[in-house]
Amino acid sequence: MEFSAEQIAGILKGEVVGNPNVSVSGLSKIEEGTTGTLSFLSNPKYEEYIYSTGASICIVNTNFNPSKPLPETLTLVKVEDAYSCFAQLLEFYDQMRKKQPKIESPSFIAESATVGEGLYLGAFGYIGENAKIGNNVVIFPHVYIGESVTIGDNCILHPGATVYAECILGSNCIIHAGTIIGADGFGFAPNEHGEYKKIPQIGNVVIEDDVEIGSNCTIDRATMGSTIIRKGVKLDNLVQIAHNVEIGKNTVMAAQVGVAGSAKIGNNVMVGGQAGISGHLHIADGTKIVAQSGIPSTVRKADTLMGSPGIPIEDFKKSYFGFRKLPFILNKIQELDKKIKELTKVQS
Repeated sequence: MEFSAEQIAGILKGEVVGNPNVSVSGLSKIEEGTTGTLSFLSNPKYEEYIYSTGASICIVNTNFNPSKPLPETLTLVKVEDAYSCFAQLLEFYDQMRKKQPKIESPSFIAESATVGEGLYLGAFGYIGENAKIGNNVVIFPHVYIGESVTIGDNCILHPGATVYAECILGSNCIIHAGTIIGADGFGFAPNEHGEYKKIPQIGNVVIEDDVEIGSNCTIDRATMGSTIIRKGVKLDNLVQIAHNVEIGKNTVMAAQVGVAGSAKIGNNVMVGGQAGISGHLHIADGTKIVAQSGIPSTVRKADTLMGSPGIPIEDFKKSYFGFRKLPFILNKIQELDKKIKELTKVQS
C-alpha cells in the first residue's frame, strides 16, 4: 500500500518540505534507506545519514535545519516530535495490515462456542466447546482455543498459540507465536518410595486487558485459583511464569525471565533478561531487577537490584570492585607472608 508525503503529513499534522506527491510503500532505518521507503530522524547522532540516505521521505522535527545539502530525491515531513510520530505511523501501518474478517477452511468452531463480530480464524484453527470469543478477534492458523476459554475484544493470537481450557483473556491482548497459556503447573509430591505423584492442576490463568506476551512463553495454570497477569503487562519471548504467580499492572519482563510458583510481583516492576525470581515471595511496586540477577527472598521496598542474590546496585558495584581486586590482594598477601617468614628466620 502506497502513501504520499501529502497523505503522511495529513495523518501526522505535519508540513511537507519537498515533493508532496512522492510516495512510499515501505519503511526503513535512515542509514539503510532505499527508494520508495519512509524513514525518520529524531536523534542528532544519526544526522549524518540524512545527507546520504536513499529514502524517499523522512520525518524530522520542526526545528531540524540541514547543515549540508540534502539528496534531491528526499522529501521531508516536519512534525513536533519525529520519534512519536513515526511510532504513530507504525501503529497505523500495522492496523492497515490487520486480517480482515474471515473463517478459513479447514478450521473448527464448536457448536456451543460463541464468537463475536469481525472474527478472523485461520486455517487449522480450533475453538472448543463453550468458548466465548469477543469482537474483532484475529486468530491465526494453527491456534488452539480450549473449552470454556474466554477471549475479549480485539485480541490477536499468532500462529501456534495455545490457550488451555477455562483460561480468560481480556481485551486488546496480543499473544505471539508458540506461546502456551494454561499448561499444568509444575506440581508433584514425593511418596514414601521417593516417587513423584502428579498433583492435579485445577485452576486457570487470568490475563487482563492490554497485555502482550512474546513468542514461546509459558504461563502455567494455578493448582487452585488463578495465575494472574494484570492489566498492561508486557512479557518478552521465552518467559516462564509458574502456577499461582501474580504479576502486577504495567510490569515488564525481558527474555528468559523465570518466575517460580506463587510469587507476587508488584506494579510497574522492570525485570531484565535471564533474571530468576524464587517462589512464594513478594516484589515491591516499582522494583527494577538487572539482567541475570537472582531474587531469593521478598523485596519490601522498591530498589534497583543486581547480582545473585540480588542486592542494591550500588552495593553490588562496590562488591564487584573488591572481587576484581582479589588477585592483586592475594598476591600482596603472599608477598607479606613471604616477608614475615624471612623476618622470622633472621630473628631466630
